[in-house]
Amino acid sequence: MQTERIASAYEALRKGIVVVTSTLIIFVALKNSLIWHLEQFWGASKTFWSSLWAVVYRASGENHFLMFTFATVAYALIVYTVINVFFAHLDITGRPAFLLKYKVQEEKNVPVDWDKYKQTVKLVAFNMTVVNLIGTLTTYPLVLLRGNQCGYELPTFTTTIWHILICIIIEEIGFYYTHRLLHHRYLYKHIHKVHHEWTAPVAVAALYCHPVEQYLTYLPMFLGPLIMGSHLSVFWLWYTVGHWSITLAHCGYHLPFLQSTEAHDYHHLKFNQNYGTLGILDRLHGTDEMFRRSKAYERHILLLGLTPAKEIFPDPPKGKTG
Repeated sequence: MQTERIASAYEALRKGIVVVTSTLIIFVALKNSLIWHLEQFWGASKTFWSSLWAVVYRASGENHFLMFTFATVAYALIVYTVINVFFAHLDITGRPAFLLKYKVQEEKNVPVDWDKYKQTVKLVAFNMTVVNLIGTLTTYPLVLLRGNQCGYELPTFTTTIWHILICIIIEEIGFYYTHRLLHHRYLYKHIHKVHHEWTAPVAVAALYCHPVEQYLTYLPMFLGPLIMGSHLSVFWLWYTVGHWSITLAHCGYHLPFLQSTEAHDYHHLKFNQNYGTLGILDRLHGTDEMFRRSKAYERHILLLGLTPAKEIFPDPPKGKTG
């Protein structure tokens, strides 16, 4: 078993190196042209974003503390709310009905338990306001120490993309090990069990968790831009990416042209599989072995058409394992 796990990890690493190397070769070959065109687009839109940022910065009285604490909490809350409006409508009303065929666990939450949903929204609101404010206040000294800025001048396109890429790597490492720690039986019983009350998750439940867990999972998101010395605008962009990704992972729908939700949905179904976000550390540590033997793994693809994944990879007839 250990030998198979090492071989599997090696194969995943080998494939990863091939993909990264190929990407780098293509990127280097197209570097000058690609960056030039992207910088032109960024430059054209940067005037708009700079003007918008200037409005926010002036509204704070050009106050570094307010921008990194209260304004950041408010921004994250707005982003999370906007992203969840559509999914809330879908979960509560079941409309538009044609999307129901994309449900991963199609028999669950149809209709959603309204009392449980209201309880979820209340805790999420508390986490997004009170707990996140505690998070920004307690980590603000680190921002001062690192020298992160929030002034009028926004970073370049290449700087922004580079910082976001590093944030993704740091988040994968930080979230995987934090999440796996929370599955220790003591921490699970007293903290993480709250999040797993939704065995078939809904979008708003992405941040439905014990306040302690909310704080712990905030830290990996915060560490990336902190370490990179990012401008606050990069923090906010990264939080937007993060909130979109985690909401989609919990939405319960495997929708066309969007990231697959099969892996994390399977985690909520089985509890001890798929702790990470990218799947790299799950493969390395063997915490996706059951998942990779499941039908959900076959369905864990980017849908490039309108046919649901469960129709492309249907369940075997009852009584058969094939």
